[in-house]
Amino acid sequence: MAPSTLDTFLRAFTFGHVRQLDAVIAETIRRAWRLGAGPGDETMTIDMDSTICQVHGHAKQGAAYGYTKKLGYHPLLATCAETGEVLHARLRKGSSQRGAKRFVEELIARVRRAGAPAALCLRADGGFWSHELIDTLARLGVGYSITVRINTAIRAAIAGIDTDAWVPIAYPHGGEAAVAEITYTSGRGRRQRSYRLVVRRTRLTDPAQQALWPDWRYHAFVTSSTADPVTTDRFHRDHARVELAIRDLKQGAGLEHVPSGRFFANAAWLTCAVLAHNIVRWTDQLGGTRHGDQLTVARTVRVRLIALPGRLVNRSGRPTLRLPLDWPWAAAFTTALGRIRNLPLVT
Repeated sequence: MAPSTLDTFLRAFTFGHVRQLDAVIAETIRRAWRLGAGPGDETMTIDMDSTICQVHGHAKQGAAYGYTKKLGYHPLLATCAETGEVLHARLRKGSSQRGAKRFVEELIARVRRAGAPAALCLRADGGFWSHELIDTLARLGVGYSITVRINTAIRAAIAGIDTDAWVPIAYPHGGEAAVAEITYTSGRGRRQRSYRLVVRRTRLTDPAQQALWPDWRYHAFVTSSTADPVTTDRFHRDHARVELAIRDLKQGAGLEHVPSGRFFANAAWLTCAVLAHNIVRWTDQLGGTRHGDQLTVARTVRVRLIALPGRLVNRSGRPTLRLPLDWPWAAAFTTALGRIRNLPLVT
C-alpha cells in the first residue's frame, strides 16, 4: 500500500471514533486480566504522568507549547506500575493540569470494571498537584502519593521540621539524604485541608561540590499512606518507572512520531500505539516469557517472539511454519505459542 494509505484512514476519524477506540482499550484490558494478566489481590499502584510528542512546523492541528517550551502534543498517560501496561491515555494540548480530574474519574472506573483490587493508589508528579484532584481521589476511595510544588507555604512548613525528626536514608556515593514528615495545613474555613507531607532533603558531600551547593535541596509530596517515612519515600520514588513505560511506548509502539496534521487522527494513532504496547506486554506475560518483575521491552519481545526469520509453506493443504534450527529463543517461542493457543475464549 502507498505510505499515505494509513494517513488517509486516520484522517477519517472523528472524536466519536476515537472514543470508540478508547473503549476497545478498556475491553481488551478487561479480557486480558480475566485470562490472568491482571493484578493480584494486593494494592494496585497506578502511575500517572504526561509526556511530550514533539512536532515541527505549524500544520499540526492542536499542537501547542507546554512547560518544556517545545511544540507538540502533551498526552496524559496512566500505567500499571507492576507491568508497565497503559491503562488510559488521552491526547491533548496545554499544561499537565488540564483534564486531570476527568481523566482520573475515567481511569478508576475503567480499572474497576476490568477487575482491579479494591485497594488502589495513584502516584503522580508535581504537575498534577491540586486540591481538586485529591478531593476526587478521596471521593473515589483511592490512595495517593503526589509531589507538591515547593512554594512559600511549603518552604515555611519544611522550615518548621525539627532537626531531630530527619531520618537518614541510603543515597548514592557522594551525597547524603534524609526524610521527615509533618502535617501540612492549607486554606481557611471550609476550604481548610490537612495533609501528611513527607519531605526528602539531599545534598552533596564532596567538598569541592559542596562549596558550590552547600544548601539542602528539598522534595516534598503529600500521601495517604500510613507507613513510616522511609518506606513511604521509597514507594514514592518508584514512580520514576513510569518513564520507562513511556519510553517503550514511544520507541517500541510508534508514539515517538505523530504522523498526521489533524488532531483526531493523531488521537487515533495514540490509541493504536497503546493497543500495540499492551499486546506486547500481555504476550510476554501470558506466554510465560516474562521473568519475575522484569519490565517488558517491546524491542526484545519483537526480536525473540515476533520478527522470526521463518517461512510459511503449504504442503498437501496443511500450512507449516518453518523456523531456523539454531534460533536461540526457539524454546521461549514454542512455549509462548502453546500457552497463548490454549487460552480460553473470553467474552
